[in-house]
Amino acid sequence: RQPLRTRPSGERLCSAEEATAGSGTYTRHGFIFSSLAGCLEKRSEDSGLPVVSVVRDAESQLLPDVGAVVTCKVCSINSRFAKVHILYVGSTPLKSTFRGTIRREDIRATEKDKVEVYKSFRPGDIVLAKVISLGDAQSNYLLSTAENELGVVVARSEAGVQMVPISWCEMQCPRTHTKDFRKVARVQPQFLQT
Repeated sequence: RQPLRTRPSGERLCSAEEATAGSGTYTRHGFIFSSLAGCLEKRSEDSGLPVVSVVRDAESQLLPDVGAVVTCKVCSINSRFAKVHILYVGSTPLKSTFRGTIRREDIRATEKDKVEVYKSFRPGDIVLAKVISLGDAQSNYLLSTAENELGVVVARSEAGVQMVPISWCEMQCPRTHTKDFRKVARVQPQFLQT
């Protein structure tokens, strides 16, 4: 077992020709990377190539992986994308902040060309999203909210009150009854953060 240093974008372990990617790893551009920090294990297989896996230490950092559902907070928006900070992977809180981007074309599954970012998210919103790619060296994950279950779960109105979803594209302030456009998540119980 060799301890791995924590690196947000994943440590390069070896060439994919030398080994098979096991749990806690992923293959990219012909190399195997760790998808979490922990101890490196190489297991010999009868069939030839050894299997490389990374076993997480109890207190080590979990990293967002492709396909994972994450909870994030919107920091800023422009006409092309929303910038977010990833807070949870599934129901596990992250020890350090990871940055993510939700591009305009990844906000919803239908009529992508008509999507407007400011009608989908606002800074401060809490959003459920899915990781679609691990992004670049600045650990900037690409996220999608195209599925019905994904999108805004918590949003505050200008009056500072938590808004109530009234449709898949609108939320309303219970105090002022003002309506705001959002890409609303149809939340599944297992994703609700208490």
